[in-house]
Amino acid sequence: MTPKARWLAALRLEPLDRLPFWPKLGPAYLQARPSAARPRDLPALHRWIGSDRHEWIAAPYREIRKRTRLDCKNDGQIAVWTYQTPTAVLKAVQHFDRDSQAWHPVEFPIQTGQDLAVMTECFADLGVEFDSARWEETRRQYAEFGSEALVCDVIGESPLMNFVEHLAGVENAHFLLADYPAEVEALFADMHKVLCRIAQIVADKSVADATYMIENTSTTLISPEQYRRYCYPHLLEYARILQAAGKPMILHMCGHLKQLLPMLAELPVQAFEAFTSPPLGNTTLLDGRTACPDKCLIGGTNAMLWLEPAEKIVARIREDLDALPHHRGIAVTSAGMMPPACEPETIRAVREAVAAYPARWSADDGQNQARASHA
Repeated sequence: MTPKARWLAALRLEPLDRLPFWPKLGPAYLQARPSAARPRDLPALHRWIGSDRHEWIAAPYREIRKRTRLDCKNDGQIAVWTYQTPTAVLKAVQHFDRDSQAWHPVEFPIQTGQDLAVMTECFADLGVEFDSARWEETRRQYAEFGSEALVCDVIGESPLMNFVEHLAGVENAHFLLADYPAEVEALFADMHKVLCRIAQIVADKSVADATYMIENTSTTLISPEQYRRYCYPHLLEYARILQAAGKPMILHMCGHLKQLLPMLAELPVQAFEAFTSPPLGNTTLLDGRTACPDKCLIGGTNAMLWLEPAEKIVARIREDLDALPHHRGIAVTSAGMMPPACEPETIRAVREAVAAYPARWSADDGQNQARASHA
């Protein structure tokens, strides 16, 4: 099977030739691992490792504003975003961290209850429409990736998680929810309308193999009750829009999920990605398979595990795989981004072990293996 075919079959919980393996490597990893003896670009490094990788294309839409503006000044180290309305201006500031090659918020645009109305005005004014030029570019990129990767695009992040992570910050988001619930929910309603329009464009026009919501869900950030009240109904609507078009949806959720599994089981999505094991996460593959028997689980490890020698990593993965009733809908990845401290040779050795693992594609396979071993 090609990597694309392997991924698509895994999303459908079908038998495979072997388990998919995807170490999530980014610019920070490549920067920390310069070597003349190994490939120096990510696609080549993935080929050297033998990865079943994801690749990304843009969703084919553009934003339209009539009364408001969103501008960004970026000098490569500091990015300042300004949300401008006829009545007020909000500002967000992010700093670039060289070691992680990532942007981090240092100032959030929503600080007070009054800011909620300003941000609501911004989202109420935000329209989206199909972008034919971007669509043509995504078609070209999709063809270039060929069968060597699962090609994905992104709708966005559901309103509560966006509010917590990017618009208000974790602590202030919860204060605002408690003090101004009606105003926050009005903001969420306009954010949700925008995401529904994006989801419909993606459902109608996207060429991607699968579509993500980048949720970063964790009960360390929100409560199960908040997830049920806000995230679940929003995600249900996006998923149903894609489901009607026959397009797979994947939820990127890299935090503590165990208390949310009963709700996650009800969502008509195909997979949970960055499914992170303890001690960094709190959910094993067996937890996920037991609570969500019809979902593909992408992950199964954690960053701390990848700091161990290859033999210990392989032993832990084997133990967790052995505990499962079958291995349909299981893809082994680094869950979150691969720690740069993990040697490429270690990743390659683990990939070889995962590829050689005797996966069982039905519960009966496990019973037959046990009988043969006993005999």
